[in-house]
Amino acid sequence: MPKMKTKSSVKKRFKITATGKVISGPGGKRHNLMARTQKNKRNGRGGQVMTDMDARTVKQWAPYVLG
Repeated sequence: MPKMKTKSSVKKRFKITATGKVISGPGGKRHNLMARTQKNKRNGRGGQVMTDMDARTVKQWAPYVLG
């Protein structure tokens, strides 16, 4: 059986922790930043741990890359 293909966007946008949790980057940081408060922009930094159901979907899209 041939290997499954990985979605290229998943390789670039998600990381997996040592315990198997999936981390996604911040959203809403590309444009319209002048309309947001400084506190809102500051709180949007870093990564977010995804929910279990969303993490399961991401892991299906990247069977070999993320773990």
